[in-house]
Amino acid sequence: MDTAVLIESFADFAKQKNIDRPTMIRILEDVFRTMIRKKFETDENFDIIINADKGDLEIWRFREIVDDDSEDIWDHDKISLSEARKIEPDFEIGEEVAEEITLIDFGRRAVMTARQTLIQKVKDLEKDILFQKYKDLVGEIISGEVYQILSREVLLIDAEGNEISIPKNEQIPKDRFRKGDQVRAIVDRVEMINGNPKIILSRTSPVFLERLFESEVPEVYDGLITIKKVVREPGERAKVAVESYDDRIDPVGACVGMKGSRIHSIVRELQNENIDVINYTENLDLYITRALSPAKITSIKINEEEKRVSVYLKPDQVSLAIGKGGQNIKLASKLVGLEIDVFRELGDFEEEDVDLDEFVDEIEDWVLDELKRVGLDTAKSVLALTNEELGRRTDLEEETIENVKKVLKQEFE
Repeated sequence: MDTAVLIESFADFAKQKNIDRPTMIRILEDVFRTMIRKKFETDENFDIIINADKGDLEIWRFREIVDDDSEDIWDHDKISLSEARKIEPDFEIGEEVAEEITLIDFGRRAVMTARQTLIQKVKDLEKDILFQKYKDLVGEIISGEVYQILSREVLLIDAEGNEISIPKNEQIPKDRFRKGDQVRAIVDRVEMINGNPKIILSRTSPVFLERLFESEVPEVYDGLITIKKVVREPGERAKVAVESYDDRIDPVGACVGMKGSRIHSIVRELQNENIDVINYTENLDLYITRALSPAKITSIKINEEEKRVSVYLKPDQVSLAIGKGGQNIKLASKLVGLEIDVFRELGDFEEEDVDLDEFVDEIEDWVLDELKRVGLDTAKSVLALTNEELGRRTDLEEETIENVKKVLKQEFE
């Protein structure tokens, strides 16, 4: 393989990989200098001239002429007078010899090794460029096309043909992908695994929801509305605290839009995730009240030392505060940064009663349905009957009745 073919093939390969000219020249020079060091032990007295457009390469070795009997004759930058005169008969001691080295002088094996090294260096550089590109994009939304669906991850291709991944735990549980789908997600992190960049996306991160608000709500993008905090149960529910420094702008209204027009596209992107937009305030009592919406709070007691808050509500508001599967209270706790404990404000125990629907988290649905089937829809109506009478009127077993009564009694203790 001659010089022109080697350089031209490398230049074409580098252009395909979008490697710029100065970088390409630097890689070529690095590889040739490595070849020189292997053959001559040093490259200090060598000049390399590369013209990538024409495929030209010149390697020049410079040495000072010394007497044949000189002690310096073995130095890398010295040449004996007799050796120099083989190159040019007119040379004299003290002059400098410029000798051109060709690729043939290195041997065929060295040239083939150089070609492989050039290709490998470009591939390594390509990996590094990809790593740096996506490292700068961490926290930003990108789009990719699904090309392979695996059990632990979904692989996508970005606009430039790079492979990116959404692991199972970074997917919304309701996500269902098909090959060819366009998927949006944020760049969560970039890792080097066995020398290869691994780009990991996320659709469950709170940052993804924040970026969606920026893309759908101009006031958020322009900085007129600030997103203070985002907490999520991906695909189920989210709470977003927003604040505006301009009194003329209603941050909640702006984020929701006319008849929910702005938030609707975000909800659809997140597989119908229920999003509560809350007006942020430094008044902690009011902030907690808003965080537990739609439940209406009667009173609040905050213990700042233990980072806990006790919230008292009327019995019919408790299930609203807790939410389905405890989602509402869990997200509210994360939003305000305090552990929230919910208490029923019963007042006069003799007059107060509790609807059986309030116990959905503690008693199985089919048991509650059986009690309601025979007209028992409050806690006290169940406790007023003996175990035998409950057994006769329902199809419940003795052990189940005992467990139900135990739960209901705890409510009034």
